[in-house]
Amino acid sequence: MKVLITLLMGLFSVAIIAQDKSEGYQFETIYDLDATCVKDQYRSGTCWSFSGLGFFESEMIRLGKNPANLSEMFVVRHCYSDKAEKYVRLHGSLNFAGGGAFHDVVYVLKNYGMVPEDVYSGLNYGEKNHVHGEMDEVLKGYVDGVLKNRNKKLTTAWKNGLEGILDAYLGELPETFEVEGKTYTPQRYVKEAMGINPDDYIQVSSYSHHPFYSKFIIEVPDNWMWGEVYNVPLDDLMSIFENSLKSGYTVGWAADVSEKGFSYRNGLAIVPESNIEELADSEQSKWEAMTEAERQKRLYSFDEPVTEMKITQEIRQEAYDNYETTDDHGMQITGMVKDQNGTIYYKVKNSWNTNNKYEGYLYASDAFVRYKTMSIMIHKDALTKELKKKLGIK
Repeated sequence: MKVLITLLMGLFSVAIIAQDKSEGYQFETIYDLDATCVKDQYRSGTCWSFSGLGFFESEMIRLGKNPANLSEMFVVRHCYSDKAEKYVRLHGSLNFAGGGAFHDVVYVLKNYGMVPEDVYSGLNYGEKNHVHGEMDEVLKGYVDGVLKNRNKKLTTAWKNGLEGILDAYLGELPETFEVEGKTYTPQRYVKEAMGINPDDYIQVSSYSHHPFYSKFIIEVPDNWMWGEVYNVPLDDLMSIFENSLKSGYTVGWAADVSEKGFSYRNGLAIVPESNIEELADSEQSKWEAMTEAERQKRLYSFDEPVTEMKITQEIRQEAYDNYETTDDHGMQITGMVKDQNGTIYYKVKNSWNTNNKYEGYLYASDAFVRYKTMSIMIHKDALTKELKKKLGIK
């Protein structure tokens, strides 16, 4: 009897395992690179700083350095200061807000250095988490007031006033600090503790309104620095993702997350194919029998893999031209997986805390990445020799 019960229990367990494998998304790891813990930007528009520094924290690990928790608000502070000066010089014809881009992070590393989070938390205003609504409004009101003044010329005090606001909210910037008994300046910390050369990092995109294999200033509102990206065809862009991960480099990912197929709670970003005529014959009859409401519910249930759109250069460009693809969010890609149907997904580290299905991570399908990538940040050595030659990169 015990043997029979044991056998039955074993068969029952096998049945459960088989059932589990047939349900939901089942991911098999292809590449999985080291990354630091998931952080929380909370109620601040600083995803670009969180993802950019997450990228550089992974770079420190790759370079054999002690992984650090770097200060996102050190970057934000310097960018707000320099952005204000440019905003005033341009008579207000510049987007002045909390948003930014990967260029900003590299710019701060190169020009101002870096400090750890415990040296500069940027929480100088009575909050435990980053809540920037008041600060953003105060800074915008201040620089607009500078522009509207009736003196007909700028005073020598306006920049000091701005720095006073930044000091009040984020804290005064440190000139030196200690880490493990060693004294650093922010500039020395980048070179010695991080081992980073900011000139080694580039941004890449793929849009046909500029020539391929050249550079252009990417036209998004948050690009206040007018930073340039290298432009490559879509297939080349996708090859960079895989070659980077295969070679041990993570990817900074700027993307549009406003699509219905982006679900942080479910940890997925997909682009379901809603055009029945594009589905295989075996699937068409099943979907034709459903009402439109039933189709939409099934497509976006996130319960199991669905057929996705085939994204071309033209589809991608049209979405950008029509403002359907916008520069919404910065994240970090740390790996690649495939589902039970062989579809490729990218493992994405987000900065919205860990309260979702995958503890702060999500999986973006190949179709979603092709469709909604605005630009990426990579180490230039993540490029193949052929692409380096085409882009004129040494």
